[in-house]
Amino acid sequence: MSLQLKSLFFLLQLLALLISISSSDPNPQFPCQPPHFNSYPFCNTSLSITDRAQSLISLLTLEEKIHQLSNNASGIPRLGIPPYEWWSESLHGVSSNGPGVNFNGYVKAATSFPQVLVTAASFNRTLWFKVGLAIGIEAKAMYNVGQAGLTFWAPNINIFRDPRWGRGQETPGEDPMVVSAYAIQFVKGFQGGSWRGSGELIDRFERKRALGGYNDDESGDRLMNSACCKHFIAYDLEKWKNFSRYSFNAVVTKQDMEDTYEPPFRSCIQQGKASCLMCSYNAVNGVPACAQGDLLQKARNEWGFKGYITSDCDAVATVQEYQNYTRKADDAVALVLKAGMDINCGSYLVRHTRTTIEEGKLQDKDIDRALLNLFSVQLRLGLFDGDPRKGQFGELGPQNICTIEHKMLALEAARQGIVLLKNEKKFLPLNRNVVSSIAIIGPMANNISNMGGDYTGFPCDPKSFYEGLLGYVEKASYASGCSDVPCDSDAGFNDAILTAKKADFVVVVAGLDLSQETEDHDRASLLLPGKQMALVSSVAAASKRPIILVLTGGGPLDVSFAEGDRNIASILWVGYPGEAGGKALAEVIFGDFNPGGRLPMTWYPESFTKIAMNDMNMRANPFRGYPGRTYRFYTGNRVYGFGQGLSYTKFTYKLLSAPRTLSLSGSFTGTLTEKILHQRELDYIHVDELISCDSLSFYVHISVANVGDRDGSHVVMLFSRAPKIFEGTPEKQLIAFDRVHTSSYGSTETSIIVIPCDHLSIVDKHGKRILPLGEHLLTLGDLEHSVSIVT
Repeated sequence: MSLQLKSLFFLLQLLALLISISSSDPNPQFPCQPPHFNSYPFCNTSLSITDRAQSLISLLTLEEKIHQLSNNASGIPRLGIPPYEWWSESLHGVSSNGPGVNFNGYVKAATSFPQVLVTAASFNRTLWFKVGLAIGIEAKAMYNVGQAGLTFWAPNINIFRDPRWGRGQETPGEDPMVVSAYAIQFVKGFQGGSWRGSGELIDRFERKRALGGYNDDESGDRLMNSACCKHFIAYDLEKWKNFSRYSFNAVVTKQDMEDTYEPPFRSCIQQGKASCLMCSYNAVNGVPACAQGDLLQKARNEWGFKGYITSDCDAVATVQEYQNYTRKADDAVALVLKAGMDINCGSYLVRHTRTTIEEGKLQDKDIDRALLNLFSVQLRLGLFDGDPRKGQFGELGPQNICTIEHKMLALEAARQGIVLLKNEKKFLPLNRNVVSSIAIIGPMANNISNMGGDYTGFPCDPKSFYEGLLGYVEKASYASGCSDVPCDSDAGFNDAILTAKKADFVVVVAGLDLSQETEDHDRASLLLPGKQMALVSSVAAASKRPIILVLTGGGPLDVSFAEGDRNIASILWVGYPGEAGGKALAEVIFGDFNPGGRLPMTWYPESFTKIAMNDMNMRANPFRGYPGRTYRFYTGNRVYGFGQGLSYTKFTYKLLSAPRTLSLSGSFTGTLTEKILHQRELDYIHVDELISCDSLSFYVHISVANVGDRDGSHVVMLFSRAPKIFEGTPEKQLIAFDRVHTSSYGSTETSIIVIPCDHLSIVDKHGKRILPLGEHLLTLGDLEHSVSIVT
């Protein structure tokens, strides 16, 4: 949200409330309302989406067209079309951040799931889909009672490139493959895709189609809601030193663009079928993201994007006002619309498009192109199908929000996302039968306001960590130690120490909240804020037994002091666990749930803050003392590594089957065949020189054995190390993951498909994907297996 829009936010919410459709209104507003407005061709559901959209565009005046280019699209009374607010938010639950959503009607709350980074730590695709679907159901239900739109600007699928980034918490982490997988599952669930055989909602849709309610050619394009992949592209800096997201120029190599920054967006579009793409504030290699015609058209023409492209809020204004890329407003308008952007969050296009046309810098056809994309999405959402209460999912309402099922899903997501980082002498889990008293200490220990992190709405039934523990012990006590998370004073330390001394066991909750990391605010340090480190150490030294340290927040923390402190027995990362986080933490501490989460990002030492945050290079460069970024390229020391996470039990692997050799013979294009004949040795093959990549796929069959005395789920992570045929080859890269549940002293078999062109390939300095020949090392925990790729 831009600085200008923040100042108008509450006014916009009030306006949205006044124009929203109230469920108690006996005559709700909707397009194509009989008897006067339902005879237009764009209301005819037997026509194609494209024909209906073009029909609507043909009826509009230029002024009416221009007023559709803002997130707060104007109504067209003469055609019976009410205003529409495009901007709603649903990052990890329906949120009040956008003016399209309000909690002032029948719906007072919505399920608050863990922040995305925590849910990502589960490494569970099925869970990700279910969370997206549950949020989508609640979003649609809120639309049906006039408290939300149908176009939501989530998920955030930027790479968590730098540990200081204030919005890293909103992302699925640092690995492009994991971020891609999350994007696919969340978008499919939220938009209502891939439901076949998975519940009554899809059955209702199928019955509707069988009765002739939808054109069969268009039914596959129907949307319950619209999800938006953001922020396109290379956006991961808010405010660091003299750099601001509004003017930052991200200098990105072709190599990094292809193998790090683009993959999540490509997957979100190609496999997730997202219907919205948001271009970011920053420039990329000198050109504002919303004016990057080559990238925006790449999404449509190469990746098959079918939807609308919105700017981030006021991102068109920043082209002129912050980045000074154009001298005049009309030049900025012409630039972004011709590049392929369709709508501006803000009023910039509404204010300046007519002048741009009058000066000949833009034509009506440029506006019509944008409107075709916008109206097509609205038509796919059923906005022009008549009374929404009689349409697809029209019966969804308040009874489908904050349901027992959704609250249990939020709890399950929090459980699966908690990561156990340290557990000396199996200190955890605690036996509730022998714990007579427990103390919980820290400024976040009894605070529910920041449990969800950024983009949180109004939770259904939030519980603090302290409240969660109350259900397990006869006596629980609490002391904040610090008055707030910044912890500038030690005035509360004595009270915390006395509280700790009186208890059998002590839990200290330390870490971050939104005062330390959020939109428009990056961190300067990776250490615990203020005097928190001193609080933890003081309480640990005074406690009867070693303490349990619980870490909150999204950004990595340098807690090396705690890792080496014998008075700190266990460390748990809970991030921003959402409304059910208090209960989930208590269940993990007392052993009702066996933790199995893994870190979706590297935890760097404080010394990493010497690295310039504006350096977008992923690969290490020893000649200039640059250690690289993320586990794939970083060569420095780590506090905790990507994928790290412990369990209360122990798992071992057995590789059941995998090939030793993969022959590419017969898979070449004619050009490559000639090259092989005239050149004895090749180091690699260009992926686009292979006829069929899918035919080269193979399975790795694995047995996961639980050799401990507790049932538990385990994340299987298969990595690959490619031959280092040039500088910049990844140290290793994740090629597959799966979460499997295995009973005590039992085993579970799982199969992982490896597609060499996708999983074993790397990217050269020209941004071309290549498949190295020779030995590829597959690693699974301590197991190693080599696969030789030969011609």
